[in-house]
Amino acid sequence: MTRIKFCGLTRPGDILAANALKPEYIGFVFAPASRRYLPPEQAAALRQLLDPDIRAVGVFVDETPETVAGLLNRGVIHLAQLHGREDEAYLRRLRALTRRPVIQAFRIQSAADLAAAGQSSADFVLLDSGAGTGTRFDWSLLRGFPRPYFLAGGLSPDNVARAVAALHPFAVDVSSGIETDGAKDPTKMAAFAAAVRKDAQV
Repeated sequence: MTRIKFCGLTRPGDILAANALKPEYIGFVFAPASRRYLPPEQAAALRQLLDPDIRAVGVFVDETPETVAGLLNRGVIHLAQLHGREDEAYLRRLRALTRRPVIQAFRIQSAADLAAAGQSSADFVLLDSGAGTGTRFDWSLLRGFPRPYFLAGGLSPDNVARAVAALHPFAVDVSSGIETDGAKDPTKMAAFAAAVRKDAQV
């Protein structure tokens, strides 16, 4: 079954809504340029509220490996998601500092972008249209992609069931698609989860 990641959670209410819906992953954004940026100490406090069965992912953009590894090794997050210019040398350095899993994000505009994602040594890859743009890329490019992936970019309760049925991604990642007026909306979160899981329900 396709897994769910609710990204960009910033408030205790977001965590409580996630706990009720049981996505496999939630995301805290540690990129200061993002409007969803969360200071590490605030993320640590929210992490204490999180259901222990839900994995917390930290989203980073060109952060130092030492900072990323520190948050992983302290248990503030379970996985790191890299959205910047991180390369294989960066991944090797990070692996020398922590054994926690890593997701590397790729902006997909062409078959060459997909080829680069396929060759990444990261534990998982995330395929997106950009860095949190909330828009879709051409899903037809994904035909035959050889490894499991997180699908992101422009997903919402209205189109995620179609994405899951057509592409069967390892996971779907959503942020703006479950927001109203810039804040996470529990009703949209519930609708998104229901749409992903509808074919798995007995």
